[in-house]
Amino acid sequence: MRESEIIRLFMRRLKNQGDLPLGDDAGAIRLGDVWLVATDDMLVRKTDVPDIMTPEQVGFKAVTMNVSDVAAVGAKPLGFLFSLGVPWDVNEDYLEGIAEGIEKALEFYDVPVLSADTNEADDLIIDGAALGVTERPLTRSGAKPGDLVCVTGDLGRALAGYLVWREGLEAPEKTLKVLYEKFLEPKARVREGIKLSGIANSAIDVSDGLSKELHLLARMSGVRIELGSESLPIRDEVIEVAGLLGKDPVELALLSGEEFELVFTVEPEKAPSLDFDFSVIGRVVEGEGVYLDGKPLSPLGWEHMEHMNVY
Repeated sequence: MRESEIIRLFMRRLKNQGDLPLGDDAGAIRLGDVWLVATDDMLVRKTDVPDIMTPEQVGFKAVTMNVSDVAAVGAKPLGFLFSLGVPWDVNEDYLEGIAEGIEKALEFYDVPVLSADTNEADDLIIDGAALGVTERPLTRSGAKPGDLVCVTGDLGRALAGYLVWREGLEAPEKTLKVLYEKFLEPKARVREGIKLSGIANSAIDVSDGLSKELHLLARMSGVRIELGSESLPIRDEVIEVAGLLGKDPVELALLSGEEFELVFTVEPEKAPSLDFDFSVIGRVVEGEGVYLDGKPLSPLGWEHMEHMNVY
């Protein structure tokens, strides 16, 4: 079974006890005038950790994955929890590095660790969870016709960096630094998420690829999203690597997972009030599906248990 099929199976069985419907980056329960946000995201060495990644980067990433989900619903992170599965082939130095990475991430995001557990496992697993708080949670179902479709930062560097490493491509040191920064040390957009809480209509973080995330937004909001390829924020380094691989840089930007940028929709008159860098990449209209330059865009991206894409 594919990841999406497993999720649908459990959603049919499990009753939602929160005040927001299941299916968003995080769940939430109303507590008086605020919402308590909770999320969990698992890192597994076999699928999430390339050999080039240091244990410090592994620990940092485990925190980022969870904090990014909190940011995507417009919440301020309050704390991090995790369970650690340890196989016999992981030594003390590697675990020390993971602990250091988690510590650095907690300092970077200014959140405390609230609880932790450890157990024996067949693979290295860091099963993290994060709590947050917001006065107005953002969802994947709030996009409205007339909204602008926007994204923070740039797209494609994580996948481009991965492909450079996997294919053993020779690239200038400056290019490698720019790509590996996103591939190995991504950061969650916490400040942006908090700001969006009071302004945007919907949001989602780019963990599985822009194409897949936009399809989720369109389906859950019951709208059509129209994109322009020339509007996608793609750095020169991604274009350079795409040329070396004989690929379209737009394809890399659409498929690149674990970018942890925020995609959001906002009413045009509210966009100028946002005090951070972002790009307008499209618009929301009536209808269904996602279209790129007027043509239907397939929901490509990363999905566990199905390795049928550029990865």
